[in-house]
Amino acid sequence: MFETICRLIPTDPLYPSRTRTLDILKRVLDGKLYDVLPYQFHEERGSGGEYIPLRNRRPSVRYALCRTIVEDSVSLLFSEGHFPTIDCANRAVRATLADIVKESRLNLIMTEAAMRGAIGSVAILMRVLRGRIFFDVLETTHLTPHWDPEEPDKLLQVTERYKVSGELLVSNGYEIANVTGEYWFAREWDVNVERWFIPLPVDSPDAAAVDEVRSVQHNLGFVPMVWIRNLPGPSSTGDPADGACTFRAAIETQIEIDYQLSQAGRGLKYSSDPTLLIKEPATTDNEIIKGAGNALVVTEKGDAKLLEIGGTASAAVIEYVRTLREFALESVHGNRANADRLTAAQSGRALELMNQGLVWLADNLRVSYGEGALLSLARMVLQASQIYRIRVMGREVGAMDPLARLSLKWPRWYPTTADDRQKDAQTLSTLATAGQISRETAVKAIADTYDIEDVPAELSRILSDQHSSENN
Repeated sequence: MFETICRLIPTDPLYPSRTRTLDILKRVLDGKLYDVLPYQFHEERGSGGEYIPLRNRRPSVRYALCRTIVEDSVSLLFSEGHFPTIDCANRAVRATLADIVKESRLNLIMTEAAMRGAIGSVAILMRVLRGRIFFDVLETTHLTPHWDPEEPDKLLQVTERYKVSGELLVSNGYEIANVTGEYWFAREWDVNVERWFIPLPVDSPDAAAVDEVRSVQHNLGFVPMVWIRNLPGPSSTGDPADGACTFRAAIETQIEIDYQLSQAGRGLKYSSDPTLLIKEPATTDNEIIKGAGNALVVTEKGDAKLLEIGGTASAAVIEYVRTLREFALESVHGNRANADRLTAAQSGRALELMNQGLVWLADNLRVSYGEGALLSLARMVLQASQIYRIRVMGREVGAMDPLARLSLKWPRWYPTTADDRQKDAQTLSTLATAGQISRETAVKAIADTYDIEDVPAELSRILSDQHSSENN
């Protein structure tokens, strides 16, 4: 059924095949896959009385299984309680990066990037405007990366090119000759310039000229963009620029669930108003009005009955849908936990084991969006501070060491219970007393649990409290 729907989606030969694949996957994620089907589910007959097959009807019930899978995995990756801390031995660098994360709302940016990138890839653009750091999420459907052949992980250039209407260009301040026509919108980023081009008609043979007014000379010495491949494994598009799609294995099952539930709903509606069957014509020529207060009179040998259906079919559909959901979530490592089966509060470790598949998925995403993207953005900020006077939280910060070693501190997958915290405290206390770990390491181990943002400052307060108690 998925391939049948895909064949109805128009193909633009001016775009590469990768663009079409990403567009289809984006339609699935946004719940717009069925928009190409011409009929609603209740439309069984066309204007000429012909039967409309199910494959041409939009399901009346939509179960957003694929989006649920993505949202569950991203919530375990970048929600408020799961966002990592950028750590550095240099205290000033660590504090500045923490302020930039808050001011730029990087938590929200990374969440949006992980959501959009679930189709295979996504890009995050960094800009320095009036000394402040800003990040933007860019969909890669119409982006093309160009990598350094001698450093395959280094971007040399990223180009963007797609069609827009003349009306849209006019609304954005462009002077267009043909408002009703289609134009190519194009721009590119390299190590020194964000270059915009003057839109050209789609059928124009000319090369696009540079828009000097909108182009920006950033002179950073690197492309201010991070390209993120979603997951390891076969590319969702067959192009090495993209990673594996998070929900690809569940698409066919989602479509099957949508149509099964739509059919079940159709059956329930029929049960509330079944078809009336009359063996012989009624003795009256008046219009037949169904209802408990209207008697239907037939001839002596006639008969009338309602064509009712049993309720076992609906129950079977619901059970079938539940089974399909389990299979789909298992195939993509989604959240299969059932709240009805939880009878008491569970420890964080127990919840982690129960949702091991989802944890495995989020753990892979940590590599792509955390170690691969978030740290790269932080390093870009350090390099930009060598060229621009950066302002954070209303104050100007000096140039930061671009070679400073950065790492991420990830919180636990699930919140700890009081029993978990007590066991952690006993273990850390024993290790610190035995001299097997330092007090700083012990405090770092519980920093996320107790919302300790500055470990050295916390250690200073601990020593101050100890001196105060000894003096008293």
